[in-house]
Amino acid sequence: MARQRLGVVLLVPEPLATQIDGLRLALGDGALGRIPPHITLVPPVNVAERDLPAAFATVRAAAAAVSALSLQLGPVDTFQPVNPVAYLRVTAAPDQRAALDDLRQACLRGPLDRPQDHAFVPHVTIADELASSRLDACVPVLADFHAELTVDRVHVLAEQPGRVWVPIADMALGEPAGVVGRGSLPLEISVTGRPDLEAAALLAVEGEPSGLPFAVTARQDGAVVAAAWGWTAGDRLEVADLVVAAAHRGQGFGRHLLAAVEAVARRRSCTVMGVAAPGEGAAASLLRGCGWSPVGVGVPHGRGRWERQLSSDDV
Repeated sequence: MARQRLGVVLLVPEPLATQIDGLRLALGDGALGRIPPHITLVPPVNVAERDLPAAFATVRAAAAAVSALSLQLGPVDTFQPVNPVAYLRVTAAPDQRAALDDLRQACLRGPLDRPQDHAFVPHVTIADELASSRLDACVPVLADFHAELTVDRVHVLAEQPGRVWVPIADMALGEPAGVVGRGSLPLEISVTGRPDLEAAALLAVEGEPSGLPFAVTARQDGAVVAAAWGWTAGDRLEVADLVVAAAHRGQGFGRHLLAAVEAVARRRSCTVMGVAAPGEGAAASLLRGCGWSPVGVGVPHGRGRWERQLSSDDV
């Protein structure tokens, strides 16, 4: 059975990540360029493809239960003589450290559960496989490095050829999925920075976003039934793709998804939303019903631009 090698981490945000990569370059870190600066929550673990949805659900639940974390980095320390690794210490106020521990423990469940050989020492690796003499030297030289950071989401990384690790999903801290509807199968809607593998299977995710990306995913009974993704730039939000799974169309899921997209636009202070879509058919009916209007050449007889203006009251 096919397996995916995953890790769960807190990525160091920019511009601090670039500063840390400068330290890694100076120390000759062999992982530079293959994996971004991060704090490991779940070390690499092989997960069967059939268990990926459960793994993502585990991380979503763990992230929703913990608010954004305020952490401190530095100074530099090492794991010698056990391991030839130099790292930045990660410290926090007692409540924040307790939250970090809770987050890690909640991620180590289900398909992501694995034996823990060592006590959890939160850290950001800046070099591994260093000679002992270099390890001894880097500690006093980098003793003054300190930085503050706030982490607002958890990332799931997947190993690619060449031992390159890339993000395949992210979950915002302290933001549980919104629940729409009542009854035995309510619709759960979550907003992330990128579509995870389940959502991406529905969508056309091609090329790089032209701004700050977002993804909205609707699940029912744990299964993805609809998804959208796009980006924001300045005062505009662009929907790159929005799809409701064929078996779930006609139930109003598209309206709920567009409402969640509009909520993203309001949070990011956008005043115009745009999308390329057909001028006729189900997509056009959905857009019109949600307050979108066709603009430009090509609508209604072909695929063209649709926009929705958000009033100052909306944003």
